[in-house]
Amino acid sequence: MVTMSDVAKLSGVSKMTVSNVINGRAGVSEPVRRRVMEAIRQSGYRVNVSARTLRSGRTGVIGLAVPEIDRPYFGQLAAHVIAQAAQHGFHVSIEQTGAAAAGEMDAIAHSHTLHFDGLILSAVELDRADPRLADAGYPIVMLGEQDFGAKFDHVAMPNEEGTKAATAHLIDRGCRRIALVTGSGLDGVNVVTRRYRGYLAALAEHGLSADPALFFAIDGMTMDSGRDAGRRLADSGGGIDGVVAVTDTVAQGVLRGLADRGVRVPDDVRLIGFDDIPESEFMVPSLSTVAPDHRWMAAKAVELLINRIHAPLRQAGEHIAPFTLVIRESTR
Repeated sequence: MVTMSDVAKLSGVSKMTVSNVINGRAGVSEPVRRRVMEAIRQSGYRVNVSARTLRSGRTGVIGLAVPEIDRPYFGQLAAHVIAQAAQHGFHVSIEQTGAAAAGEMDAIAHSHTLHFDGLILSAVELDRADPRLADAGYPIVMLGEQDFGAKFDHVAMPNEEGTKAATAHLIDRGCRRIALVTGSGLDGVNVVTRRYRGYLAALAEHGLSADPALFFAIDGMTMDSGRDAGRRLADSGGGIDGVVAVTDTVAQGVLRGLADRGVRVPDDVRLIGFDDIPESEFMVPSLSTVAPDHRWMAAKAVELLINRIHAPLRQAGEHIAPFTLVIRESTR
């Protein structure tokens, strides 16, 4: 059986260096890392995960559970979490929950079953009063808009603050009839309600009334729904001169729907989104947006999870990501 010592001899490095490469630890140069990985490939060396787990009590794997993996935002989040976890010697296993409470509880159960060291969960429908959460007894960091009180560490988007700043930006650009394109549910605590509050706060602060005719509800956070809303917005005849879209993905659809009706952005209507997904910079016109610090969020979530792994009884806290407004062509 090929051993770690055999890999060290083959690659011309110490056994400790091989261990550092296998466990993703910092301090190994890229040329050395590549040489060790090539020696592992040539030799057929396999890590004995069971033995390592028995020795350390850990697998070196954390879970990341997100609603949908095919949305740009969650793909971006996963990439940042993987990069941050690697700096601490952890690998990441990704699971899709379908934005359903059952899927979110399954993600917690699977993390237990597969012996992950902890879980970062982007919760959408999970009820903090669910009695099964009280028995979780497992390192979990929550992402998203849900309020779990002091039960779990929570890393949140700047939903209200960001949307308030986006709406105020349109007002500063001279917009007075500002529409909000967002989800239909205004009950509970979620991305729709939190960003709606930010929109209302900006209007009130600038002495503008909240006109129900400026609220355009969509069924899902998709480009298709955004395009439909853009067409309805253009057909409304309401003199709308600004649009706040709940996400950049929805804003992409709104832009297409407005164009379908011959409405030009920003000449006729100014448009701003939320998330700063990579595609936003390359739209025509490029999209102004609220840019949460995604790297900060990933780093904070990983940091909190590792702290929780080492100190299970430490006090939980909530952390809201910083953000900037990225001003591009769609509001100029």
